[in-house]
Amino acid sequence: MLTIDPKEIPVPKLHHYLLGAIGPRPIAFASTVDANGIDNLAPFSFFNVFSANPPILIFSPARSGRTNETKDTYNNVKVVPEVVINVVNYDIVHQMSLASSPFAPGVSEFDKAGFTPIASKTIRPKRVAESPIQFECKVIEVKELGNQGGAGNLIFCEVMKIHINEAVLDENGSIDQHKIDLVSRMGGNWYCRADQNSMFEITKPITTIGIGFDALPNDVLNSSILTGNDLGQLAGIEELPNETDVNEYKLIELSDLFVSLEDEPIQLENALHTKAKELLKENKLEDAWMTLLAFNNG
Repeated sequence: MLTIDPKEIPVPKLHHYLLGAIGPRPIAFASTVDANGIDNLAPFSFFNVFSANPPILIFSPARSGRTNETKDTYNNVKVVPEVVINVVNYDIVHQMSLASSPFAPGVSEFDKAGFTPIASKTIRPKRVAESPIQFECKVIEVKELGNQGGAGNLIFCEVMKIHINEAVLDENGSIDQHKIDLVSRMGGNWYCRADQNSMFEITKPITTIGIGFDALPNDVLNSSILTGNDLGQLAGIEELPNETDVNEYKLIELSDLFVSLEDEPIQLENALHTKAKELLKENKLEDAWMTLLAFNNG
């Protein structure tokens, strides 16, 4: 295990470690204006949502690690405390990347990156028409975290209006995570696309309480086949299947396995753990448990 003291390495190296380890990070494509009303558009991946009541987003245009200069976005919100945070999806990711180029102050990234500016309802900065969701925000606080290169500047934003392209909504009016096709930042030049190949569902244990790792049988807990993720799924069940259901499942679903490996208990146990692992991949939690418990029943 490599152990690092942040104070003992150069800031650029620390920056690479932080960004390589903490991700994927959502992207705030921030639109601001300067004192003369000139548009600026820039992406920031030090960003997230932190409150729903009131609705608060925070992003950080950090000081340059090379020159210690502040970003145009930071300079703008100090003068005009308003910002549109545009969501970035795969359709606009290359244009967004182009907008991150170090254009001179006063140059509009809308023009350079080919985006369509549209007027906001409550604030002066423009919205990006191509973005699937746009948040009109007033800046309620700017917190500087330091005055040296690499220091962050937290921009606290209260959402005043939300604009959603109806094409990304499902039949219930909720944002469809497949339709929105979000992208996020990783380390270096890498991005991540949230599509059907990378997304998966885990039911939140908000109203349920699982049995926990400490209630797992020793043969399951110490399995050489089941991983920590597998055990996490198994430990999320509220109650173990009863013996009657396990025996019935054993006779119907597992009889061939028990007959073929009747005299090979170690191989049988491994085969049952392997089958349970496959069932967990299909989110068949109860079936997985009955498969595991069948080894000790009968």
